Amino acid sequence: MNLKQLSDQLGLSQTTVSRALNNYPEVNEDTRERVKNAARKHSYRPNTRASGLATGKSMTIGHIIPMNSTEVFNPIFGEFIAGASRAYSKRGYELSLTMVQEDSEESIYREIASKGSVDGVIVHAPRVNDSRIALLQQLQLPFVIHGRDNSNETDYSWIDMNNRRAFYQATKLLVDLGHSRICLVNGSESLNFAWRRRLGYVDALDDEGLSVSADLMYSGDLTEANGYNAASDALAQSDAPTAFLVSSYVGALGVRRAIHNAGLVMGKDISVIIHDDELSYFQNDGDIPQFTATRSSVRDAGERAAMMLLDIIDQPDKSPLTELLDAPLTIGASTGPVKKLM
Repeated sequence: MNLKQLSDQLGLSQTTVSRALNNYPEVNEDTRERVKNAARKHSYRPNTRASGLATGKSMTIGHIIPMNSTEVFNPIFGEFIAGASRAYSKRGYELSLTMVQEDSEESIYREIASKGSVDGVIVHAPRVNDSRIALLQQLQLPFVIHGRDNSNETDYSWIDMNNRRAFYQATKLLVDLGHSRICLVNGSESLNFAWRRRLGYVDALDDEGLSVSADLMYSGDLTEANGYNAASDALAQSDAPTAFLVSSYVGALGVRRAIHNAGLVMGKDISVIIHDDELSYFQNDGDIPQFTATRSSVRDAGERAAMMLLDIIDQPDKSPLTELLDAPLTIGASTGPVKKLM
């Protein structure tokens, strides 16, 4: 059954049926329920492009990723997209992923806004003082940021994890276990999430009266190789760390390898706390998780961000929406009291 046949059977216009199926507020509740019941009865699935013609929408959400970014190859990105796609599917939207040269990113945003090829965009990996926010506001293109810009958090919509608080709590736990030489293996600190995690780490050390050493702070892409290289370098120092705070599960695999290669035992000789995005292919679970971790589901964040954006598209006069997600600390096998020197 197509849209015309369903409309004819209900005695309604195609526009009304399409608007009812897409939850437009101007369609009264009785009509909306009648249309949805008929659609279910006849297994009707709306054609996205046809719906767009009827509603004036493209029924597409854009995700624009710079080609030189590692974001698209990161399993965290895949989890986020999986969550977002679930939300789009529920509301009849499609996802458009565009890879661009970084120096052409602005022109791509301008192009899709002028063409109306998407109804809104999700902004990934916000940078410190991110210029994309002002651009999208100027273009009046609905958007939600997965993360925040440090310079302003109030006049745009975002969803983020409380990175600063999570890493403050993680550092405090290591200090409480007696560790004073704590190494931070972080993401690229030009990105806002990593910058906030560093602030949490530094805040905790300052509050405990411990010195902050540049020799114990590493930043870069969150890969296994970078985790390994950072930890190997730190462990080779004359005053080596007794604990690591690592910004991802994948990076922690490299840290674990470096600890093993140094002839040490994680959880006994060296403590490790990670941030766990609850990745499908790297699961840190079980009765006693492998890693002590701050935990926050990036798949859930993807679904929440997408639903937030769709609500903004449906109600363009809505005030900016924001959501700060907690990241509780869970204890695993990778932490223990500092090992006393004999």
